[in-house]
Amino acid sequence: MAAEDIHVRLCLQEIVKLDLEVKAIIQDIRDYAQTTQDVEDFNAQARERITKLRGKVNELEQLGREQDKDSDREAILKNVDNHRQKLSSTITSLRQSNLTTQLMIEKRTKEQLLSGGMSAKQRGKGNKETLAKTASNITENLMSLNKMLTGQLEQSELSMSMLASSSKTVTDTQDEFRNMGGHIENSRRLLTKYGRRELTDRLLIFLALVFFFATVLYIMKKRLWPS
Repeated sequence: MAAEDIHVRLCLQEIVKLDLEVKAIIQDIRDYAQTTQDVEDFNAQARERITKLRGKVNELEQLGREQDKDSDREAILKNVDNHRQKLSSTITSLRQSNLTTQLMIEKRTKEQLLSGGMSAKQRGKGNKETLAKTASNITENLMSLNKMLTGQLEQSELSMSMLASSSKTVTDTQDEFRNMGGHIENSRRLLTKYGRRELTDRLLIFLALVFFFATVLYIMKKRLWPS
């Protein structure tokens, strides 16, 4: 049990560490991303941490299901649900930061193009290319985040299904215990009944023996000391 507790604590520490790292990356996107490439680089780091974080949450869930005590199991599984909710919120925050930063980069790019020394034709061409690339990058980021959210939802549905199955198993086990209790009570009553019958039989045998010996003594008395 002590080894399991150590594994649970280490897993929780790793979850907290990865969660803080993802949040730090989100803040870096807001503060330091100056180009679309910067956003892509930060997102690559965030996706890596999120994948590891999801794996650690799944590992914590497995450790919780292996606990012997019901109280420990319920506490760890509740912790798992909380971390999954936090992970979903973090992914949403990452998505919002990407959108906000991409819009700021787009706005900055427009201002630079408008204030530069480019000709009207070059400015229009560059603006269109930049907007097209920015829109493409935004679309790719949104698709990537959508996949992450879909995976998170599927994992949550699987967890709910497993919890429902576990609850049904516990209910069936309780019914079996109740049936066993009924059988044990019936057996106890039968044993008590047979015990009483055995006592009655012994008493009848004793009385029969007393009657037999009394009869023998009576006959012997008649023969040995006739009146």
